[in-house]
Amino acid sequence: MSKRIRYSPEVKERSVRMLLEHQDEYSSQWQAICSIASKIGCTGETLRSWLHQAERDQGVRAGLTTSERERLEQLERENRGLRRANEILRKASAYFAQAELDRRPK
Repeated sequence: MSKRIRYSPEVKERSVRMLLEHQDEYSSQWQAICSIASKIGCTGETLRSWLHQAERDQGVRAGLTTSERERLEQLERENRGLRRANEILRKASAYFAQAELDRRPK
């Protein structure tokens, strides 16, 4: 499996801007994507996904914007933590309830 490279937001933004400015010079959008991606050092699919996310952020394409996606991820993390805490409390409650039943009456 190949190592995942993290690109800075500035590189992503500049790459998408370059693609939008120069795509008229190519016969198809995919040809422009491949050409510019090779100059940047990423794959064509990576640049295409950046383009689609930029379009979603601008409201041109349907889907979650970057800020909405980050908020959703934060809420999912919080939800997992709360479920974990709830499970711990449920088990502790069952343990203490059983201990109370097992206790000898005075």
